[in-house]
Amino acid sequence: MTTSPPETKTGLRLGLATLAATGCLVAVLAAGLPVRAAESDPVLAKVNGSEIHASDVALAEEELGQSLQQMDPSTRKDNVLSFLIDMKIVSKAAEDKKIENNDDFKKRLAFTRNRLLMDSLLASEGKAATTDDAMKKVYEEAAKQITGEQEVHARHILVETEDEAKAIKAELDKGADFGELAKKKSKDPGASDGGDLGFFTKEQMVPEFSAVAFSLEPGKISDPVKSQFGWHIIKVEEKRNRKAPDFEQVKAQIETYVTRKAQADYVAKLREAAKVERMDKPADAAAPADAAKDAPKPADNKMAPAKK
Repeated sequence: MTTSPPETKTGLRLGLATLAATGCLVAVLAAGLPVRAAESDPVLAKVNGSEIHASDVALAEEELGQSLQQMDPSTRKDNVLSFLIDMKIVSKAAEDKKIENNDDFKKRLAFTRNRLLMDSLLASEGKAATTDDAMKKVYEEAAKQITGEQEVHARHILVETEDEAKAIKAELDKGADFGELAKKKSKDPGASDGGDLGFFTKEQMVPEFSAVAFSLEPGKISDPVKSQFGWHIIKVEEKRNRKAPDFEQVKAQIETYVTRKAQADYVAKLREAAKVERMDKPADAAAPADAAKDAPKPADNKMAPAKK
């Protein structure tokens, strides 16, 4: 079993290490805004002569992101346009009050400018790295690691005590249907599916469970097995050698991996060439960290069923 009770059916996925997002505007900057002719980017409003275009509304929708998810789609654009109108009115009032001369404002403006510059450059580097050849290379390296690895398709019934497990095993020995007993008596979240765990590899389950599941022949039912979750009765449905999912199934995940690794490597290269002085730490602790050391590596990629 895994470190938490199974919750969903297993499916093929590409288990890739992830990096921290480079900022809430990355998606906006990565996508970019197409250059549009004036007639395809109409003026939707004017505020004291200052125009608000359809592209401004589209950019605001991307920028506001999750805050718009609960909004009625039929009124979203109108509400965003109203927001932009208010923003122009209030920002003009702020200019009249010389808010831009405030030290705090200057710091925030400088931070925002640097963040946008960083996000834009990293988006460009990531996009340049996601070639078909680069993605297929990552796929092939990951696929080599899993081809031929054995996986088991099993069901289980999970109960609190050994006595309960023994009683269930006795019913099964008399011909009771495993799936139906799982639905009635298993405390596992997958009980409604007849205790079906789908396919899994040995390392995806806790050792006590895997040892028994991988030793059983298809169609066989185990004696009670104890784990940190309780007592299990296991039935093996099928065994097979694992196959990598098709490239197209995991292409989006590979693209994310290649993009983020390229960005991490680029930052590491720049940082290595930069002179960084940390005044908050002793000199021996101030050496720049290797930003790429935690980047996902092809050798770590495993196309595996989701843990249960």
